[in-house]
Amino acid sequence: MPKFINESIIKSGIIVILCVLLCYISKKIIKRLLSFKTSKIPKKRQKTVINLISNIVRVFIIFIGFTIILEEYGVDTKSFIASLGVFSLVLGLALQDLLKDIISGISIAFEGLFNIGDYIEIGGFRGEVVANGLRTTKIKAYTGEIKIVSNRNILELINYSMDKTLTTVDIGVDYQSDLDTVEKVLNDICIDLKKEQVIKDVDLLGLERIDDSGLIYRLAIKSSYQDSFILSRILKRKIIDSFNDNNIVIPYNQVVVHNAKL
Repeated sequence: MPKFINESIIKSGIIVILCVLLCYISKKIIKRLLSFKTSKIPKKRQKTVINLISNIVRVFIIFIGFTIILEEYGVDTKSFIASLGVFSLVLGLALQDLLKDIISGISIAFEGLFNIGDYIEIGGFRGEVVANGLRTTKIKAYTGEIKIVSNRNILELINYSMDKTLTTVDIGVDYQSDLDTVEKVLNDICIDLKKEQVIKDVDLLGLERIDDSGLIYRLAIKSSYQDSFILSRILKRKIIDSFNDNNIVIPYNQVVVHNAKL
């Protein structure tokens, strides 16, 4: 009996090691095959699909390894597998939410609703997709918080990475300003930024509105979502410097008091 136990333990250990190696090798093979076959698909999409298929293959390998180990210890795996039909029905009823998560995760990956590295918004939480598994999706905000969402709960979302984002920058000028000069300066800023390749797509939209304190001009930047924040800061700094060089006054709220004569 001790010899039987020792042999079974050794064989079980070998099977576990083989399963680990197969999981590692299968992921490498899947990555190479999908990268070759889907070369026209964006890298982020490839990464998402590769992770999903690798997870499915890993679960299958672990199941096969588990049944082999059971056979090694004398368990009738044929009867065990046959009983899975009834067991899976009971388990399915008990784990409906888990199955919904898995089905939703597969659907999200193959429909390309979002990929790892995309910036999305779910339920008012905005951030970068850092993990997309069979059961959950992890989103990381720019401040560092990570939100974990069950895939079945992703009913509506906003994907900021599917296309370029239009970012607007508003700047006010004094009512006494020469509008022709203001517009020329703003247009020159856009031209210079394009020439310098700092911002490739920036334009002056024109006079946006008339406020109590001044006239508001609007400029627009078209870029990827992740670049929009830093590019808008660069544009604002460029506007301030150019306005100072051309003596264009940026207005601020003022209170005018009139003394009534009694």
